[in-house]
Amino acid sequence: MQSGSSMKLRLLLVAFGIIEAIVMIALVAKPFYVRAFSSTAKPQASQEKAQSDPWMASETVTPADLMKELGDSDPAKRPVVACVGFKFLYDGGHVPGASFHGPASKDEGLADLKAWAQGLPKSSNVVLYCGCCPMVRCPNLRPAFAALHDVGFARLRVLLLPTNFATDWAGKGYAIERSKQ
Repeated sequence: MQSGSSMKLRLLLVAFGIIEAIVMIALVAKPFYVRAFSSTAKPQASQEKAQSDPWMASETVTPADLMKELGDSDPAKRPVVACVGFKFLYDGGHVPGASFHGPASKDEGLADLKAWAQGLPKSSNVVLYCGCCPMVRCPNLRPAFAALHDVGFARLRVLLLPTNFATDWAGKGYAIERSKQ
């Protein structure tokens, strides 16, 4: 038989495990739930997008096209990919070869992105992505794009992940890399 304190510890660990599972399910299911049960999501999203995106349609790239570019046999033609989202999402899985620069919605993340960009020629083919949430609400892409655009990056693009990275990249079977812990 187990002692009372040992049993309490096991029950506490099980409870924390259940809570952690509920939180993860909520994070994954929220984008679906919002789309499925919100009658105004699409019109509002398109209005927001038209008003707030600092990039033009020509400054975007689809996941399929980015995968083709990443597989180019000429390394000079491959884009430099930067994740401007959250570390735990990057660690869980990211675009192969992408570098992490922290959430651009935070001063530290934006400063890290700018410092990294100083080492690149302004002619570099740079692709930014986040994938934390639907693009229309992403707090990280717009400041990251604006910062690099403002310092003169002419071949700057945004990866189109309308829902999130899990749905629009990993869920479609595109290759991912995981951080070594």
